[in-house]
Amino acid sequence: MINVLDPDCIVLGGGLSNVPMLYERVPELWDAWVFSDRVDTPLLPPVHGDSGGTRGAAWLWPDE
Repeated sequence: MINVLDPDCIVLGGGLSNVPMLYERVPELWDAWVFSDRVDTPLLPPVHGDSGGTRGAAWLWPDE
């Protein structure tokens, strides 16, 4: 995703967001897979917890 979209940040969701080791380890590993001299994209935990995607989906449900 970093190669194609060049995001400002990447946010983990769901149960993966509860694994603290990922926030340190994954950025160490993705340098080998990104086609750039440097990677400034941070890997961040969700601000509203691991159920943010569920809440967002619920907002899409029409009020009837």
